[in-house]
Amino acid sequence: MSERDEAGKGGPAGEAGPAGCAPDFGRTASDYALHRAGFPVELIDRLAARGIAAPGARVVDLGTGTGSLARLFAGRGCIVTGVDIAAALLAQARRLDREAGVEVAYVQAPAEATGLPDGEFDVVSAGQCWHWFDRPAAAREVARLLVDGGRVVIAHFDWLPIEGNVVAATEEIILSYTPTWPFAGRAGLYPQWLTDLQTAGFTAIESFSFDLAVPYSHEAWVGRVRASAPVSGTLDEDGVRSCSDELTKMLHERFAEDPLSVPHRLWAVVANAPA
Repeated sequence: MSERDEAGKGGPAGEAGPAGCAPDFGRTASDYALHRAGFPVELIDRLAARGIAAPGARVVDLGTGTGSLARLFAGRGCIVTGVDIAAALLAQARRLDREAGVEVAYVQAPAEATGLPDGEFDVVSAGQCWHWFDRPAAAREVARLLVDGGRVVIAHFDWLPIEGNVVAATEEIILSYTPTWPFAGRAGLYPQWLTDLQTAGFTAIESFSFDLAVPYSHEAWVGRVRASAPVSGTLDEDGVRSCSDELTKMLHERFAEDPLSVPHRLWAVVANAPA
């Protein structure tokens, strides 16, 4: 699950992100649910080691999208509410929850104004989506939702473009269709989020990262890219089809191995609620 593009996991449809981008994630919902690699279980293991995913903990997952991060918390016995502005993504999240045998409550609302009660949640998380929010407003909403001593988690799981690899070649194609896409060529690290939390009064701020490879068949990689903000979230049907066809051709010509081994980086920041 990556990008820099959407934060996908569930960036809200219609919200303006960096450089004024406003992708419609509702248009990507089917591919998003089928082809995006969800957050790895290693993330919840590391959060649990920090006391952030205890059974019975009350968790709100902002920008939940198809519920990848919400399901990790629910699988550990947490009581989870997922929030997203895109109804189509929430419908996919409910279906995936049923298949996984977990229960998450969902609310259709913006991250900056969830409508949830004050001070009733132990954890607020945001996976692959913080950059699509009005960040100062979202930080204030997180602080409002948390109990005294509550924790915030902001996480990303990004593909890594390395010179000559399939990700770099894929990003070249994406940029030929959406040249204003601001997330190409990045390293999957977000130090500005630490400043967001510090400015909002959060304390004990800590970040960590680890890398791993995710297998994708050619078909799944094309679907993964099609689900991204600069493709289905931005282009019309003809543009999406043309981009997918060009990517398919490139894979057969330059990266014949199937499945592909796509490098990803998990990066997360955790912090305590303001006093």
